[in-house]
Amino acid sequence: MNSEQLFYYNRDYATELKRSYIQYIIGMPVYNIIDAADAELVLNDNNLITKGDLYRFLQPFLKSGLLTSTGKHWHSRRKLLTPAFHFKILEQFLEVFKQESVKFIDLLQNMSTNTVGPCEVNLNNVIPRFTLNSICETALGVRLDDCADGDEYRNNITIAEHSFINRVINPLLGSDTLYNNFGNGRKDIPTLKNLHAFSSNIIKKRRQNFNREAYETESSDLNTKQRYAMLDTMLLAEMDGLIDHAGICEEVDTFMFEGFDTTSMNIILALAYLASHPNKQQLCYEEITQFISNNGELNDLDSRTLGQLKYLECVIKETQRLCPSVPSIMRECHEDTKLANNLIMPKGTQIIVHIFDIHRNPLYFEEPNEFIPERFLPENSTQRHPFAFIPFSAGRRNCIGQKFAMLEVKTLLVYILSHFMVLPVSNPKDYRYLAGILIRTKEDVFIKITKRKN
Repeated sequence: MNSEQLFYYNRDYATELKRSYIQYIIGMPVYNIIDAADAELVLNDNNLITKGDLYRFLQPFLKSGLLTSTGKHWHSRRKLLTPAFHFKILEQFLEVFKQESVKFIDLLQNMSTNTVGPCEVNLNNVIPRFTLNSICETALGVRLDDCADGDEYRNNITIAEHSFINRVINPLLGSDTLYNNFGNGRKDIPTLKNLHAFSSNIIKKRRQNFNREAYETESSDLNTKQRYAMLDTMLLAEMDGLIDHAGICEEVDTFMFEGFDTTSMNIILALAYLASHPNKQQLCYEEITQFISNNGELNDLDSRTLGQLKYLECVIKETQRLCPSVPSIMRECHEDTKLANNLIMPKGTQIIVHIFDIHRNPLYFEEPNEFIPERFLPENSTQRHPFAFIPFSAGRRNCIGQKFAMLEVKTLLVYILSHFMVLPVSNPKDYRYLAGILIRTKEDVFIKITKRKN
């Protein structure tokens, strides 16, 4: 079974059974959830915060970071990192997103300069560079384009993710012993070494220039000109003995990995859907021009203005509904567990919450396979089950960076739609997807762009 077949294997079960179901794989019970009510019971259960077995494939890269850890270790790290996503810090991150968006628009302008008619763009080639640059500067406080080994870091992250996907789709590589001796385990070592060295070296450099007094004084000032990275929150905690250098590396690597391709695919697919629905794109453009009146320069764009772009937010959410960046999440029962619906799961049971299928469940969404952003307008959302739309998971282990992600995605879309009309190359309904921790299209996504006349 290849990656594409594995993805649709789960979709076929959801379509046929129309309810959550249990499988037995090599004698191990696997509870597959495609219903919002069942997802609520699991994600709100305080005893079910241990990630599923497959997440151990990420440990060579992420070690015991926020994504892979559990128990008291996870709880302490979550508490430590929460201040890094305070609204005052997110406001500073917005400046990074704006600067990177300007660079991205310049790139598109250059691509289209010598083109007669609409210019075709491979989004898979250009969007990830924007998101990785943004993540690197906000997480580490450095510009990846200014680093001599920036491109190598991008390539190594891609290699590390491919190694994870290969282990997911090949049961024989589930054994660490088999993978390390007969799979690509040994080939992964240089990649992982380079990834860890890159983040570790930057952390050391920033530590040398870190001033606790300046951080605590200026971070409380709304008008501070000093820009802080997520890393600074951890350097402060390191001084208090709450985390060590290895722990900081784990969390930086985790944030880079989780925030890189998740936002990339959200932006790529949102543009593809807007290109195929010109009427929806026009509504977004009219909304942008209504609230942003500085002739497309966007210098004064702030979070308040972004918050007024309600229809654009509906477009982003509808894209996340149809194509959640993380199509499924896993939990593991570390003890015999009885849910509120009286389902008893023995210790070791694997639970898969199929977000992709919950989001397309006709119980919660009419015409579930159609792109209808209006379904997220307030008047159309009030009666919907709260767990019918969970692109950032839910419960205690929901995504700590969801506001960060929405801010980044919305910012770039504003810049692109302000300067260009996007035109379709293919229909997103025809895309085929691959299994993995993140959603991926089988083929690269292309659109065409043409400059707006104003």
